[in-house]
Amino acid sequence: MSLSSPTAQVEPASTSAARSERRAAARSASRALLTTTVLVYVYFEAPMTRAPDATGAGLLLLGLVAFCGVLALQIRSVMKANLPRLRAFEVLVTAIPFLLLLFATSYFLMARHDAHAFSQSLTRMDALYFTVTVFATVGFGDITATSQIARIAVTVQMMGDLVVIGLGLRLLLSAVQVGLSRRKGEPGSEGPGQITPSG
Repeated sequence: MSLSSPTAQVEPASTSAARSERRAAARSASRALLTTTVLVYVYFEAPMTRAPDATGAGLLLLGLVAFCGVLALQIRSVMKANLPRLRAFEVLVTAIPFLLLLFATSYFLMARHDAHAFSQSLTRMDALYFTVTVFATVGFGDITATSQIARIAVTVQMMGDLVVIGLGLRLLLSAVQVGLSRRKGEPGSEGPGQITPSG
């Protein structure tokens, strides 16, 4: 009479769980890439006509309010996700491009309305480039904000970057811990085959 070893019994479930996690990771990365691609496409292709004075600043204000609201909802979704680490990764890699493109759009509109808002006229690529240099704190100095409203917007971005990198990451990590603790407390969550590939 032959007895099957415990290892032989556990391996199929463990392999299935690992495969499910890999599929979930691939879906999460694909969604993040697709979302970022759509955002970049809309930024470069959406019509941006000359608008009233407050358009750039108004868009920035509304966009930041929307960003904070959506980020709060996404943090809650991380806590409830079956795979909170993957969900946090997806939130992070889509939130940062959204924030950068929001500021780039605002700078572009400001430059269109006021030719002296920046040290040179800005194309959409110039505005995005300037936004990324501010975010990365490299500050090459080839493009600078010269008007008061533009300098205020750049200051808001620098402070916002610190908040996103500092507080935002901390909140996401805390949400991941809450999600993992919730899963450990669920009946049957310890088993290797219980991982659901949604994320």
